[in-house]
Amino acid sequence: MVVGEISHKRNLIIIGGGPGGYSAAIRGAQLGLSVTLIEQKNLGGVCLNEGCIPSKVYTFAGSKRSELDQLAMIGIGADRRDIDIQRLLEYQKDVIGQLRSGVERLCQANKVEIVQGKATFIAKHKIGVENGHQFDMYEFDQVIIATGSKNILPSYIKSTGPHVLYPFEFFQLSKLPEHAIIDGQDYIALEAASCFAALGTQVTLLIDSDTGLPFDESVNKELLRIFKKRKIKVIEKKETIGTQNDINGISVTVLTNQHKELTIEASYLVVPELRVSNIEELGLKRLGMELDVNGFIQVNNRLETSINNIYAVGDVTGGPLLAWKAIKQGKAAVSFIAGEKPEVDLTIVPTCAHTIPPVVSVGLTEQQANNLGLSVRTSRFSLGSNGYSTITGKRDGFIKVISDSTTEVIQGIHMIGDGAIELSGSFLQLLEMAAKEEDIKFPNYVHPGINEALLESVEGLLGQAIHLAPVKKEVVIG
Repeated sequence: MVVGEISHKRNLIIIGGGPGGYSAAIRGAQLGLSVTLIEQKNLGGVCLNEGCIPSKVYTFAGSKRSELDQLAMIGIGADRRDIDIQRLLEYQKDVIGQLRSGVERLCQANKVEIVQGKATFIAKHKIGVENGHQFDMYEFDQVIIATGSKNILPSYIKSTGPHVLYPFEFFQLSKLPEHAIIDGQDYIALEAASCFAALGTQVTLLIDSDTGLPFDESVNKELLRIFKKRKIKVIEKKETIGTQNDINGISVTVLTNQHKELTIEASYLVVPELRVSNIEELGLKRLGMELDVNGFIQVNNRLETSINNIYAVGDVTGGPLLAWKAIKQGKAAVSFIAGEKPEVDLTIVPTCAHTIPPVVSVGLTEQQANNLGLSVRTSRFSLGSNGYSTITGKRDGFIKVISDSTTEVIQGIHMIGDGAIELSGSFLQLLEMAAKEEDIKFPNYVHPGINEALLESVEGLLGQAIHLAPVKKEVVIG
């Protein structure tokens, strides 16, 4: 190994080039800071290279294949239904390459210095960067840790093999599996089940009965109904007992809700998305940095760690391990460093799943509102009663609104159905501005459009939705 004799001096160093890291780097440069971004592998991190983007290529493909029946209904020939998995993988690779190149060009355009290598702390103001046989030293004023998280296997996996896959590996298979068991109920498990079933794989989804699906209960029931219609087998389990590999595949034994052992066989098992902070090789112990009980870096509301010149953003800080959070924290951290006073409010956490159809949840669920002791009223408007949804043939799903019955402030908006991802930004804005029912009823909505379902769901709170039949009231005699 060649060790650099000179210690390079830098203003701000960011370790990790994922969404939080590269967003912090570019925003820092925009604010006039001199920024050095260190990345061990590829810019874009897990999100761009293994997670969010590659998986959404598959959900997009599954969604398009599921539309073939609608195309036939309107006179467009759609007889070919075979899947060329190699073409799909090439498309996935092209998308990743385009986006990664875009990040690189943006960093270069903003004069962000990019250093390839593995960073390790030597002292609170010094790191070493190893790249092959080269080892360079850097001194800095401030540093932001944005190294993300990494997968771990569940405890029931005693031995790995070619038939046990992490979720990101499932989206890299060179052949479409005949049958897959997917263990989990988070967004990535639901997306994998939904899109692979649409592409032709026989899917068994294992859900922990004590946890259940993560959305409002009415959304959970609708998603399970749609899964059943699309021949996705859902098994609620108390626990996964173990697995057995053989040359042709894998068998998984679970304890069902009826306390009976059940064994399922498949080509592959996709394990749950379990992640821990990716900080092992940073050398944080020698700095005495404070971590929480789960090994994530503790930060204050300024994203500062227990060491005053070291910040941390994204997955390494725990909480929801989602790209949008990393991006928001990354921008905020460099803004603090630049002398600004940004607000970092994670009170309203949007969640989504690019299932077929997609799901979006913003604000409180009905169960959460009740648990908080709020007096709420709810309304649900079916997309089957929406004009544009009927035109497209995508009539599954609904929009549900939860409102405080006293103040009329909207507490939550939940949607399952085509267009949910695109409408999620509007839902989030309404919750952030503490919108009241009248704020949603006042604007003029384009027609025909899925957005009208939001209007009618709010009008339904008072029984005034035009395209919703009145609720029959029980008449008590005597």
